[in-house]
Amino acid sequence: MTTGKIGVSTTDLFPIIKKFLYSDHDIFLREIVSNAVDATQKLKVLASSGEFKGELGELKVRVKADKEAGTLTISDNGIGMTREEVEKYINQIAFSGAEEFLEKHKDDAATIIGHFGLGFYSSFMVSDEVEIVTKSYREGAQAVRWTCKGDPEYTLDDTEKAERGTDIIMHINDDDKEFLEEGKISELLNKYCKFLPVEIVFGKKKEWKDGKYEETDADNVINDVNPAWTRKPSELTEEDYQKFYRQLYPMAEDPLFHIHLNVDYPFNLTGILYFPKISNKFEIQKNKIQLYSNQVYVTDSVEGIVPEYLTLLHGVIDSPDIPLNVSRSYLQSDRNVKKISNHITKKVADSLSDIFKNNREDYEKKWDDLKIFIQYGMLTDEKFAERAQEIYLFKNTDGKYFTFEEYDTLIKENQTDKDKNIVSLYATDATEQFSYIEKAKAKGYDVLLMDGQLDTHFINHLEQKHADHKYFRVDSDVVEKLIQKEETRKSDLSEAEQDELRPVFSSQLPKDNGMFMVSFEALGEGSDPVVVTRSEFMRRMKEMATMNPGMNFYGAMGDQYTLVVNTDHKLVKTVLEDEKKSMDAKLAPINFEIKENEGKKTELDELNKGKKDEEVPQVDKDRLKEYSEQIDKLKKQKETLLEEYGKENKIVGQLIDLALLANGLLKGEALNRFVKRSVDLIR
Repeated sequence: MTTGKIGVSTTDLFPIIKKFLYSDHDIFLREIVSNAVDATQKLKVLASSGEFKGELGELKVRVKADKEAGTLTISDNGIGMTREEVEKYINQIAFSGAEEFLEKHKDDAATIIGHFGLGFYSSFMVSDEVEIVTKSYREGAQAVRWTCKGDPEYTLDDTEKAERGTDIIMHINDDDKEFLEEGKISELLNKYCKFLPVEIVFGKKKEWKDGKYEETDADNVINDVNPAWTRKPSELTEEDYQKFYRQLYPMAEDPLFHIHLNVDYPFNLTGILYFPKISNKFEIQKNKIQLYSNQVYVTDSVEGIVPEYLTLLHGVIDSPDIPLNVSRSYLQSDRNVKKISNHITKKVADSLSDIFKNNREDYEKKWDDLKIFIQYGMLTDEKFAERAQEIYLFKNTDGKYFTFEEYDTLIKENQTDKDKNIVSLYATDATEQFSYIEKAKAKGYDVLLMDGQLDTHFINHLEQKHADHKYFRVDSDVVEKLIQKEETRKSDLSEAEQDELRPVFSSQLPKDNGMFMVSFEALGEGSDPVVVTRSEFMRRMKEMATMNPGMNFYGAMGDQYTLVVNTDHKLVKTVLEDEKKSMDAKLAPINFEIKENEGKKTELDELNKGKKDEEVPQVDKDRLKEYSEQIDKLKKQKETLLEEYGKENKIVGQLIDLALLANGLLKGEALNRFVKRSVDLIR
């Protein structure tokens, strides 16, 4: 028996390996199983080169848990090790056997996955003691047993082993007994090992019999050694791609379509990316693409390799050329990563373009699901935005699709304003904004449907890219002013008349449903008497604030609306006439006092015109203040009287509620009052 110390540069290395080397505590199983796969692959290489002339037999890696003994064993019948090799590869940490083997067999050993030689020591993260029982493939080799208790001391002695290969026996510590549970082991094998290129066996298959599961004699192979991405696209059918997707994501809906990556120069890259269906709630899930290195699972955090917008995709990427750190858990910065990222971007754009050009009908059918990917890409990747310009589609409220160029051609003649801007109108909810859409169509305008999660951001992007294009939601103004062809006609109401009507209408506006302003427009006798519009700028800012924490200022602001009163409508004229008839006598003395005080204030202002503030007598300053305060007080009295009148005016209430109802703003108690009033008015 031999005893000795492991060749490490510091006695502090073991605790580092045991606790901090790997970001995920359960990664040890991947590393040990991967080493077993390496050993098996090495034997295949030696057999194909003629260096090994024996029988390969059935090459498998076996995982066995013994709860009673407290051990987890990983066994392979691969290349094995001699005493000298154990001394060299196990006792000298970070001297990678795989690196040396790769150098010797660099032309035919592409499947060797080891890099740093530290994977074996991840076993000490969960073990009090680790044993290696190994026998080399070499003729006449002596089997040896190596043991270590997680410190630099080890023992190495001869032992008996019938077959070539290696057993790694981990004596699981008390804190990690979960790794002896069948469910936990199955979970980890499924996560890390389900596509390894050598069969991984964990127990026996089970069948349901007599009301319970019973073991059979057949090995329970947990992995697919030849997954779809390792095969040539010409070998696969559409059903094969669908089947592989269900293998990756058993609970997901069928994807829209796939892209098969298969590059061998200037870097190696294989994989299959799927465009999934995404729910209406925009949930950026960036953990759906799995990264592999020669079929060994590495991570599902692929932001460094896949462009930001493509992290919404699902699927697999496999590349031995993507550099990984010692734990294979984080990507290192490297030029290859940039090249691969650019290639994936180009491949996705080219594939989308091919579908658009060769089968536009199918492309349009999938557009509603594809749109979020393409918008996200155009918002975050300038190169992709350039490529996608020709394949982006607008959808209008009639369900028709147009490219940018096609839509410009459609609306240019009728929807160009007086400043030569092409104005696109859109709705975010075709049902709620139905009346506004119909009014726009009546003017000969087309209306887009922009009801996606990223549409507000995308509209801003389009306006920045195309300065002569504007986008307005159909309810952002009265239809006569959405696309201004000429200066709008001013209202016939005087300023004084507008000032008297404003409190009449504001008196019945909601007080807890946003902020309302009242304006007066001459919209023609045939237009609605009252319309609610919503500021395009403020609405956009609030919508963007919901997805951008940095815009909390806008998010905290209430909704802002404008109640537009059509002074040409006969009902509005009726309200004005009734207001004059009912209120003139009450308002006359107040108006007289206001006028008298305004006259005195004007006289005093004229008297002190041109004087500096310090030259104006204090008595005049006091009188000016008194007149201003009196005017404000009188105006407040007048406003209060007009509001009291307005609150009792059923026509005003009905007109406002009709406008709110058309905008989806009439709910609860207010809606109930409207219904009752409507019944009263038609009795």
